[in-house]
Order: sequence, then C-alpha cells, then structure tokens
Amino acid sequence: MSLKIKNLSKKYGAGLFSEGTEIFREVSFTLEAGKTFGLMGPSGVGKSTLGRITAGLEKPTDGDVFYKETSIFGLAGAERTAFRRKVQLMFQDPTDAFNPRKKIDRSIFEILKLIKIPEPERPDKTRTMLETIGLSEEVLSRFPAQLSGGQLQRLALGRILLLEPAFIVLDEPTSALDVSVQAQVLHLLKQVQEKWRIGYLLISHDEAIINFMSDSRGLLENGKLRVLD
Repeated sequence: MSLKIKNLSKKYGAGLFSEGTEIFREVSFTLEAGKTFGLMGPSGVGKSTLGRITAGLEKPTDGDVFYKETSIFGLAGAERTAFRRKVQLMFQDPTDAFNPRKKIDRSIFEILKLIKIPEPERPDKTRTMLETIGLSEEVLSRFPAQLSGGQLQRLALGRILLLEPAFIVLDEPTSALDVSVQAQVLHLLKQVQEKWRIGYLLISHDEAIINFMSDSRGLLENGKLRVLD
C-alpha cells in the first residue's frame, strides 16, 4: 500500500488581479507502508502545508494525492471518512491535540465511541493502547495541563493508533519536547512502525532526527523538492 504525492503545487492569495505567492511547485514523492520519508527544509518553505495536503486537510493549487490509486480530493461520504481514519496527522505541540477542559479518559473514550467500539470493550482497548505507548492508567484521570509534554505526545500517538491508521504525517513531533524525551518518543515511533507497518511522513528541521528515522529523505527549498535518497 502506498500514498502517492504527484506534482503538488501550492499558491496563496491567487485571484483575479494577483498571481498569488507560490509556496512550492511540482512536488512528488511516495509514502510506503512501514517506511519513513523524511522531509527537511528551512522554516517557512511550506513543509507543514505539504503535510496538511498529504493528509487531505488542505487542497493544492495543482497536482494530486493518490491513496489506493484514487485521488483523495475526489472522495466523498463514507470513502472520505475511511481515508481520514487511515491517514492521520500528529501535531508539533501535543497540547493542541486535547481539549483542556476534558480529562484524558473522556478524550480517549470519545474516539472509541466515534469508531463504534462497544462500550464494554472500551476499557480493555484503552489499557492495551496505554501499554503500547508506555503509560499507566493513572493518566486517564488527569487533565492535559497536569501531564508533561512527553506524556501528552505519547497519548496523542496512542489516540491515533486507536484509529488503525495506514499512514501518519508527523509534523515536527518532538520539537516541543526536551532532548531526553525526544529520544524516547522517536524510539516509540520506530517500535510502533515496526509492529504495524505504518508509513510516516516525518517533517523536521533537525537533520539528525531525519537521518535517524528515515528510509528516504527530501529537501524542500526554494519552492522545489529535491529527493536525496
């Protein structure tokens, strides 16, 4: 299974009297099951925009993204819902992933309800998820503000895993964390990938992280993507 990015271009502000500002043009690469494509580049070149387009959260000006050989931008109804479940985005700041007014158990159970897991099965599903990400059940009774950034990022990943994704867009997933915690989260991501063969698009400005995590790499610079290997 693959997610194919074909000749993507993005402009902002294009209109009747303006050509707009070009962010990037004719970007192509492929995400493969169980592999990581590392996307590097300086700030402001459109890495996060490219990630959002890949996840179907934003549309390109030109080009397309193909999942199972079908354009994701032509999906509707149940097919679009299925795609949104299979291609997830993990944010840079884990606090953005949780409602600060809700305890963690409620945030987790809402996902389980959404994907129609019967209520009696939800506690076991939650315990299994917590074991996978290396956290105790104690975190369920906490509000997000009572947890560390590392704990929240693990929980953000765990909640995504409940959806059984095929691909995850990792947008600077450790840049908001302490260096020691970064290493723990990166190793967890590798373990999860090996177990479930999830494909990653890893966006980072840190070349060391890209080199550690990636099977292939690309540099987005001056509006173009250069595939390095």
